[in-house]
Amino acid sequence: MNITYRKLTKDDLDTFIQMRINQLREEGAKEDIDLVPALRNYYERHMADGTFVSWLALDGDKIIGTSGMSFVEKPPYFGCPSGKMGLLSSMFTDPTYRRQGIAKELLDRVVTEARDYGCGTVQITASDMGVKLYTAYGFIHNGNFMQYKL
Repeated sequence: MNITYRKLTKDDLDTFIQMRINQLREEGAKEDIDLVPALRNYYERHMADGTFVSWLALDGDKIIGTSGMSFVEKPPYFGCPSGKMGLLSSMFTDPTYRRQGIAKELLDRVVTEARDYGCGTVQITASDMGVKLYTAYGFIHNGNFMQYKL
């Protein structure tokens, strides 16, 4: 097994989208729509304008791990004077490749992308499985996260 890493390209989107859907299913999401067109639209637009980046882990030609970082900007605040934030998503490793450091390597690469973009913070809504990884990396729980669905 020779794991390599590279950035996501448009040619990878079919596999990337399927892995994102697998991640959402594993996290218990309810499937009541076909999410593929919306995901494709999002990734194509935001890859093109530089506000989404992803690193992939590969075993040969097979994509076995994914990561994603969306860049957003909001008014600066004391905890993030630049106002630029990275929203971490799409962290998924094929179950047969887990516990081998792949997710940590992918996380490190997208956090570096966020730092290079000028982000002052990175946020994620973590699955139960991901909490250990993010805590070990240095993420801190923020119990203030709330959501209002429109």
